[in-house]
Amino acid sequence: MSSVTEEPHRPPALLAHRVPDLGALELLLAVARLGSLGGAAREMGITQPAASSRIRSMERQLGVALVDRSPRGSRLTDAGALVTDWARRIVEAAEAFDAGAQALRDRRDSRLRVAASMTIAEYLLPGWLLALRAARPDTAVSLHAGNSAAVAQRLLSDEADLGFVEGLSVPTGLDSVVIAHDHLIVVTAPGHPWARRRSPLAATELAATPLILREKGSGTRQVLDAALGGLARPLIELSSTTAVKAAAVSGAGPAVLSELAVGEELSMRRLVRVPLEKVSLARDLRAVWPTGHRPTGPARDLLSLTRG
Repeated sequence: MSSVTEEPHRPPALLAHRVPDLGALELLLAVARLGSLGGAAREMGITQPAASSRIRSMERQLGVALVDRSPRGSRLTDAGALVTDWARRIVEAAEAFDAGAQALRDRRDSRLRVAASMTIAEYLLPGWLLALRAARPDTAVSLHAGNSAAVAQRLLSDEADLGFVEGLSVPTGLDSVVIAHDHLIVVTAPGHPWARRRSPLAATELAATPLILREKGSGTRQVLDAALGGLARPLIELSSTTAVKAAAVSGAGPAVLSELAVGEELSMRRLVRVPLEKVSLARDLRAVWPTGHRPTGPARDLLSLTRG
């Protein structure tokens, strides 16, 4: 009894291996229209030898002669004329594809949704957004300011295209890049006893003192809590840097704020910086976006402006 050996299954060759690329098809169409391989080469921005090589490669791929070459010019063979008709349909379909893709890019680029924690939103983003407007005047920008936890939530729920946070760590599910560095400083109104101190403030005293603080979830609160190993119950808890600063200026109590936020108040002596002993309150400012989705379009442009 004879046995039949089955041949192993071979998957069909990929279409991309059997069909000439768009550049070759566009070259063939140019030869048909101009009746000259040299003229087609010039129109395509390549040399005549390169054009000849591409036509020969296409003929080998298809297994038929496409162009008859002579001193009087280049003429399509019968097979070449038929392939040219097919090529025209493919190129037209590619042009429609490209137009559709451009429409998608235009729609994407017509808006930019930004979410930023308070210090960045109030003191850094305005300048970046002005520069972006000069580069992309047709892009409508919306900005949501909140704490770092709120920024992460908006990005992960696809309610923002790019975010900026101030905390010690990157929220889960986000990629990031450091765009700037910042320091938190202890400030108080000139009439507060700390304003007349001759020695630096001890970390233990700061930790034990009720302060004017941002709400839980803010990057400022996170950095301060980690540096001091815990905080006393807040004197006042407020939801924006501006509100914390205003309360400190009014004399309500001491606060810990970004250097970015208090430059004018310090120079005008509406606030006084209180030296702090042996505690670093440095922090990184980061741009963030959902993991694996690097910013594109206007979000990419804004990110590049922050690092300029």
